[in-house]
Amino acid sequence: MQERLSFHEEIKKNKIKSAILMSIIIAILIVLGYVVAMFFDPSFFFIIMIFSIIISITYTIISYYNADKIALASVNAKPASTTQHRQLISSVENMALASGLPKPRIYVMQSPQINAFASGRNPQNAVICVTEGAIEKLSRQELEGVIAHEMSHIANYDIRFMTFTAIAIGMISIIAELFLRSLWFSGGNRESKDGRAQLILIVIGVSQQMQQALN
Repeated sequence: MQERLSFHEEIKKNKIKSAILMSIIIAILIVLGYVVAMFFDPSFFFIIMIFSIIISITYTIISYYNADKIALASVNAKPASTTQHRQLISSVENMALASGLPKPRIYVMQSPQINAFASGRNPQNAVICVTEGAIEKLSRQELEGVIAHEMSHIANYDIRFMTFTAIAIGMISIIAELFLRSLWFSGGNRESKDGRAQLILIVIGVSQQMQQALN
């Protein structure tokens, strides 16, 4: 039976996994930049490589510091109202006090489903988003249980690792789409295009396996 990690060991593990995944994200973009440079226009190899490095670092930094905003915007979440969502706000404040964590920003998502998620890069910059369905259908005790679960993700830095995972998945999807479209409109014979497409898909496939291995 696998021994359960302590709280501090779990935090350390998630920080290490986040650092590894961030390195993988940057490495993927650089490798794909190399593939593009070699197969599409080798004469501009160094320019494309430098551009790829700049883009990879910029993409990672922007996504990292705006992960909470991106997550909230994707579900059209709104800040919790002090008049409409007093029980939710009180429950989050109680759970934050009990856990010794800073109170996260509180958002509400318009959905009849019972759901909630936490996002952010660390406990000092965290948000908790709860659906209207959870607020309306759960008792105060049940709602506090849901919030306590999300607070645990904040406390042990799960949110940072989940942020990098989301960045990796989004990046891979965008790159796959752009590269395959560029192949379609680029010159060259069909065999050459097929070879490029296969290589790009192999790189993307390997990166996905590496990301999944860290989960």
